[in-house]
Amino acid sequence: MKHYYIIDFDSTFTQVEALDELARISLEHHPEQDLIYHEIERLTNAAMEGNISFRESLAGRVKLLQANKIHLEKLIAHLKRKVSSSFSRNRDFFREHSDEVLIVSGGFKEFITPVVTPYGIKTENIYANTFVFDNGGNIIGYDENNPLSDEGGKVKLLQTMNLDGTIYGIGDGYSDFQLKESGLIEKFYAFTENIERKAVSEKADHITPSLDEFLYVNHLPRAISYPKNRILCLILGDVPEIALHILRRDGFSIRHKEIFEEKYVKDVGMLLLANGTSIRDEQLARAEKLKTIGYLGNSKGMINRELCNEMGVVIFDDKKNKKRNGEFIPKRMADFINKGDTAMSRNFPNMQLPRKHQAHRLIHIHQNVPGIMAQINHVFAQHHINIVAQFLMTKGNIGYVITDISKGYDDKLLKELRLIATTIKLRILY
Repeated sequence: MKHYYIIDFDSTFTQVEALDELARISLEHHPEQDLIYHEIERLTNAAMEGNISFRESLAGRVKLLQANKIHLEKLIAHLKRKVSSSFSRNRDFFREHSDEVLIVSGGFKEFITPVVTPYGIKTENIYANTFVFDNGGNIIGYDENNPLSDEGGKVKLLQTMNLDGTIYGIGDGYSDFQLKESGLIEKFYAFTENIERKAVSEKADHITPSLDEFLYVNHLPRAISYPKNRILCLILGDVPEIALHILRRDGFSIRHKEIFEEKYVKDVGMLLLANGTSIRDEQLARAEKLKTIGYLGNSKGMINRELCNEMGVVIFDDKKNKKRNGEFIPKRMADFINKGDTAMSRNFPNMQLPRKHQAHRLIHIHQNVPGIMAQINHVFAQHHINIVAQFLMTKGNIGYVITDISKGYDDKLLKELRLIATTIKLRILY
């Protein structure tokens, strides 16, 4: 059975509400700019949370805009820079499913079409409102006959489309949930990468903090193998707020605690420790999902480095206590998770890597003994895998191999790489 993906635009495909942004542009020099803008924002949120009808919200916002075609050109340029991060990195999904992806929005085609079509989304698969202009190019209204301009517009539209297949909906607002409520779609995914509306997410079948999460749970092609929102980043002690901001912005699931609570040991993927905070060997040994530790100070005597080596855990610290603003270590941790970079790590070979596109990156951490590289490449050869790029560095008893391969491999390849003698950890990056 065919699958269709109904995707919202405002605060989903893009990080922002387009009409709110258009108001910022069109009212830039208006003496009552702030008052009008806040009223537009209020009308937006009221409709998204289901407190007023969509038509009431739309009519009120358009009336307040005082915008024209020149303002729309500026808005389009702005929105192209505000595409949601997880959408931007998953262009391949849209290209490969161009027949099944539909943009359905209460926004307007005039600004939606030029933003989404570069991603491979077909013009005929864009459903939205249209503006009405006067002879001077000023926006004076919208097509009131379009079902998307009315309350329950997405439901009314879908009822006329007769899509034959399983339909999934992705969005942040009440109008998106109405599709599920109507019984027209199989599942509704509340998209929370940019904003979470509790009144909507509480009713969703699944909360998806990124498009990566949606693609992951539905076994669809994606830019990264494992959604970052599923990686638990535990922050311990008195850590600067900027450190939390950097890791949260990157999409990791953040928990900030004073001590390493037992309930987090088995699931933690990243640890960031304040200076003076230590971690017990017994807890560290049981943190089987742990990939990296950041320490805002000198980690000597505070973290068992040999145990980290045995577990394949990369340590980043501030040996000379020079980087006290809290930014440097979290960025190194994020670069390791995102690209495999170990530059300036305390216990691993220093490797700085380019981000690869159109390839999968596999990280093989092993004990530094002769012959491992030959064994790794023998497995690739047996599976007829094309190697795009390969990097090897060693430090002490640690060997670190990065291999970028062409797409197209099965789980048997991964199993055989894990079975290579002296393997410590294998990680599929993307």
